[in-house]
Amino acid sequence: MNISESSLPLWIGLRYLAAKRRNHFISFISASSMVGMTLGVAVLILVLSVMNGFDRELRERILGMVPHGVLYERGGINDWQVLAEQVEQQPGVVAAAPLTRLQGMLGYGGRVQGGMVTGIEPAAEARVSILPQHVIDGQLDDLQPGSFGVLLGSLLAQHLNVVVGDKITLMLPEATLSPAGVLPRIKRLTVVGIFSVGAELDANLAVVNLEDARKLGRINAQAQALRVKFSNLFDAPAGIWRMVNTLDGYYTGSDWTRTHGNLFQAIKLEKTMIGLLLLIIVAVAAFNIISTLVMVVTDKQADIAILRTMGARPSTVMGIFMVQGLSIGLVGVVLGTILGVLGALSISEIVAWVEQTFGFQILSADVYFISYLPSQLLWSDVVIVTSASLLLSFLATLYPSYRASRVQPAEALRYE
Repeated sequence: MNISESSLPLWIGLRYLAAKRRNHFISFISASSMVGMTLGVAVLILVLSVMNGFDRELRERILGMVPHGVLYERGGINDWQVLAEQVEQQPGVVAAAPLTRLQGMLGYGGRVQGGMVTGIEPAAEARVSILPQHVIDGQLDDLQPGSFGVLLGSLLAQHLNVVVGDKITLMLPEATLSPAGVLPRIKRLTVVGIFSVGAELDANLAVVNLEDARKLGRINAQAQALRVKFSNLFDAPAGIWRMVNTLDGYYTGSDWTRTHGNLFQAIKLEKTMIGLLLLIIVAVAAFNIISTLVMVVTDKQADIAILRTMGARPSTVMGIFMVQGLSIGLVGVVLGTILGVLGALSISEIVAWVEQTFGFQILSADVYFISYLPSQLLWSDVVIVTSASLLLSFLATLYPSYRASRVQPAEALRYE
């Protein structure tokens, strides 16, 4: 069989990789390197996909319920429809809706839970919030003005042990003077629906009609503020600031980066740090490739000497062992990529099955901002992980291959 000098390193390197060795320990170290590379790449892709899932859920669920931006007017907004028309003409704005917020205590049957009572206009809310899509019992349109109905988060309803139709007590912190002394303001509300977005808002959010919230808070204006939704949520800080400075009137503003930006930054930082830490696993596997090749070079010194005496150049010998080391890394990276992609695509279902089978919950919405393990596979992450792993594998082959190319035939064959 005629083999060109350029293809000789590839042919001999692959032959060495497939050949049975007298030293089984070298074979074990080689297999360990491949398994380590496989596990490192798979875990790295899987964890990055889970972090991407948390980032996506933060954007879609939390920021689908939490306003991208809020515009406040001194003394409240007297005509929110007119202001909404002006705001929606601003660049990047999708829609605007009125908003009134009250802090209070909700009670039923001896159970009490603090919560944020938010007044909305049901018809306008659908344009700025994902709330209508997550009502699991009742309807958002049941929040009619004057009915004093309330829509509760699922965890809040569960804590109070209420269902649709029950009447709960709302206690507001503003005190009322009476002949009996100072008493908190109390109002009976009827539960007309329950929503569930799978986030922390399920445990502390109650929604009422805008007109009812105005009466409960004794607010003279139509609404306290205007909720603004942007096409790109990252435009919210600059967009709200621009409205504050350009709209006629005295306005102040807030955006999601002040209320939930810490969560977003924490996930972004954790993804970077965890990615770097898990890359160390791949680096350890690459160091195992170095150990494998060093032992192979020692074991094959006689073969190297024979090749040199037959006319093989040092670069050819170096290429042989680089091919062998890169083959170990390449197989590990390919297997790890396949396992990581399959795991990232199915981890949510696997975790849900484990929770259902064994009867426990890994993520609780009382503690975390979502109640299930999300995953989003980004092919850009896969490309970065595989490229970095292959680069580490390549670097791991340089030193042992260089040592092999420096073997002197006379010294290697002296004791043969």
